[in-house]
Order: sequence, then C-alpha cells, then structure tokens
Amino acid sequence: MFRKPHNKAILALITANLIWGAASPIFKLSLENISPFLLAFIRFLGAALILLPFAFSKLNINKRDIPKLVLLSLFGITLNISFFFLGLKLSPSINAPIIASSGPVLLYIFSIFILKEKTHPKVLVGLLVSLLGVLIIVGQPIIENGFNVAIIGNLFFLLATVGTVGHAIVSKSILDRYEAVTITFWSFIIGSITFLPFAFIEIVNYNPLPALDYRGILGIIFGIFLSSALAYLLYEWGIKKIEAQEVGIFTYIDPVIAIMIAVPLLGEVVTTIFLLGSILIFLGIAIAEGRLHYHPIHKLRS
Repeated sequence: MFRKPHNKAILALITANLIWGAASPIFKLSLENISPFLLAFIRFLGAALILLPFAFSKLNINKRDIPKLVLLSLFGITLNISFFFLGLKLSPSINAPIIASSGPVLLYIFSIFILKEKTHPKVLVGLLVSLLGVLIIVGQPIIENGFNVAIIGNLFFLLATVGTVGHAIVSKSILDRYEAVTITFWSFIIGSITFLPFAFIEIVNYNPLPALDYRGILGIIFGIFLSSALAYLLYEWGIKKIEAQEVGIFTYIDPVIAIMIAVPLLGEVVTTIFLLGSILIFLGIAIAEGRLHYHPIHKLRS
C-alpha cells in the first residue's frame, strides 16, 4: 500500500497531523510553565539545528525565491505559531484544531475576494454552514458565560489558521524547486529570528527558565523533535506529492486526537455548544466538497 509515492505522501501527512493534533493540549500544559515566545524560539531553533546536517548540502535558494520563502515562513511559522500559543494561554486547547479545520473555508473566501474566482451555489451553502459553526465555536465563551478572555483566545486561533492557509498557498509555488528539508530548515531559521526579540523581552521581564519543570521540558522536547523537525518535514514533503486541494482534509484528524488527549490530561470538557459548532463546520465542508466519505484513510484506498 505504501510503495507508491502518492500513498507515502498521504501517510506522511496523516503522521504530521497526528502529531499536530496532540500539540494543542501538550503545548497548553507546557505554557503553564514557560512563556510563549521563548518556547517558540527554543522549539524552532532547536529543530533547525537538528535538520542542519540533512540540509547542509541543499541550502542554496535562488534569489527570486527568497521573498516567497520569507513570506511562507512568516505565515506558517511566525503568524501561525504566535497566535496559536497566545490562543492556548486563553482558551481550551480542543478549540484550536476545530477552528483550524475551517482552513478550507478561509481558503475559499480568499479565492473569491483576492483571486476573483467564481462562486458555486453548493460550495457557497457549505461555506455559510461552516462559517456558522466557526462563529459558534469562537463565540462559545459568550454563549456560555458572557464575555471573557477565552473569546480572544478563539480569535487568536482563527488568526493562526489564516497563517496556515497562507503558508499552504505560498508553499505550493516554491516547493517543486527545492527539497522539503531545505524549505523546512530555512523556515525554522526565519521563524526563530522573528521570535527572538519577543523571547528576549520575556526573559528580561520574567525569566521562566530557573523555574522550568516537567511541563516546560515536555513542551520543548515535543516541540523540537516531533511537532517541528518531524511533522513539518513530513508536511512539506507530503504536499509536494499531492494536489493542493487535497491537503486540507488531513486537518480533520487533529480535533479527534486533541480531544482524546485534552480531556484526560487537562480536564477539558466537550460541551454541547462545542459539538454543535464542530458538526456545522464539518457538515459545511462536506456539503461544499460533496464527499462526506472523503477522509485521509479513504485516500489510501483510492
């Protein structure tokens, strides 16, 4: 089954999203002990150093591609991770992957308003259903308890998703010309540079390193070796091998894994409103794509 390059790419993307599904509860636990930008800086610098021996002979980037490389790094690392970590400080971790599942919806909106693509009635209906689900998840704190900081965290998750969508769009225009390890390494270096000033401010104001315990150490180890070095490399390699429109389906794995870990680890609760919003998001995507059965494991059999 996994001898074909296409199926290997599917397996790579499934593995990456299994790791990223576990990331939100693990990083939320870690952020109880370490500040967000310091964790981000250590995570991506450490991962870059791990990848350096594999990328050393493939570091050359054509000058014309440098702006795209910087842009995809800003979207996929700086914007995405900054708002993801800030959101985790304020909201339940299970909200992050559900809101991230709205990526195809945001991609469709961008294609209409930026690329001036035509709308299709079925897709538009699905879009509206998914948007309603996103609004319910984002507004869940107001619905349940009135306004509190959790809604700001949910909005941060939404901005993090914008970063993911931007990364996917830019990556597809440059990945065909380079090895996945090359793009991943430089993305981590650029991301680390953007996080450094904020990490420095955190150390100066309230240095968390002396009080580091198992929570912070878990986040650093998981972030460097799994969520960064391995998962990003698998993701960049995988999206080179399949159509861009197929990439979004793999984010549907994340919420399941996040819930399975967050409930016992953090004591988070799956509420009725959360379920309603989640169902609407996935129902809308199913309507828009016209393929309720279309999931990652099905891709391996097709």
